[in-house]
Amino acid sequence: MPEPVETLVAEILRLVRCESPSDDLAAVARSADAVAELGTTRLGAAPERIVLDGRTHLRWRFSGEPRILVLGHHDTVWPIGSLHELPARADERTLAGPGVFDMKAGLVIAFHALGLLSDLTGITLLVTGDEEPGSTTSRALIEDEAREAVAALVLEAAGPDGALKIARKGVSRYEVAVHGRASHAGLDPEHGVNATLELAHQVQAVALLGDADAGTTVTPTRTSSGTTTNTVPAQASFSVDVRALSAAEQDRVHAGMLSLTPRLAGARVDVDGGINRSPLAADSSAELFRRAQRVADALALPPLAGISVGGASDGNFTAGVGTPTLDGLGAVGGGAHAAHEHVLIAELEPRVRLLAGLIEDIRAAPPGPPAPVALPASASTTAPVR
Repeated sequence: MPEPVETLVAEILRLVRCESPSDDLAAVARSADAVAELGTTRLGAAPERIVLDGRTHLRWRFSGEPRILVLGHHDTVWPIGSLHELPARADERTLAGPGVFDMKAGLVIAFHALGLLSDLTGITLLVTGDEEPGSTTSRALIEDEAREAVAALVLEAAGPDGALKIARKGVSRYEVAVHGRASHAGLDPEHGVNATLELAHQVQAVALLGDADAGTTVTPTRTSSGTTTNTVPAQASFSVDVRALSAAEQDRVHAGMLSLTPRLAGARVDVDGGINRSPLAADSSAELFRRAQRVADALALPPLAGISVGGASDGNFTAGVGTPTLDGLGAVGGGAHAAHEHVLIAELEPRVRLLAGLIEDIRAAPPGPPAPVALPASASTTAPVR
């Protein structure tokens, strides 16, 4: 039987009160301790602690077949001290606090769902500590586990009204560096090459790579330029965020980024980056989504909707290696990364039962073997591109 909802609430608050911003390695390690302690209690086994470049990940791996990967993360975007302004709290309807929706409530849902199973044969629960900045150290770990699994179930927060996330855009990230030549802005500006002006040309060229009809967004974001107010800037840079529904669109934008050329005589433009996550296509989740709908109906839960979203998750990686993937199985609520981040308490126990029921359904009739999917050559981000 499911635990009383008060137990879930107390455990979620415990995890939220252990702050874990991705870039604070000591905080992420402390959070891993808290998650490991709770998981050990719920699952009857301690996790393997995997530290990669100082980032702490946890893995519970129970032997047997078929293998099912349950995936989540314990890092958040909230800096240390956020609890002073946004304390972890609960009232009769909601849970609130930094990281409660994205996605510490999802971890507690996973622990309780696995606790409902008759046994944990074939289950891998992987909780990573660097999802928010792009899973730089955990990607290989995630992909290796996914290749052995018949299904990946991702405990990221649900969409509006509890919708499961059946498709996600792929993500590409770039850094554009502009090199000019410094000179005195008053005495001899004509002898300089203004990196800020070149940056303005490049920002406009990059923005034009977007295609609204194809669902592709290309967004210049953070910028930096210049040194002093009376110097023609010699250096400038900006970041670019790309979201696309298809690998073909990612490749098109990648080619466009590599084709950037200076507009000002004497300027130079360098482009670093590439494809970070391939899309989670709807056909990757279709069968698991149908199963989840069937399970929800059998459990007398409200009908499940599916939604396609622009945000990426580690589910993009599992789908990218060919593993059937269903995302958004975590908490119902809203406000991810915002001051009004919250979880609906009434939806916690139904999500526990849905996840447990879906795992049992997969065990009874596993999906067909995953077909490996090779990423395009342009996906490499190990070296600068020009």
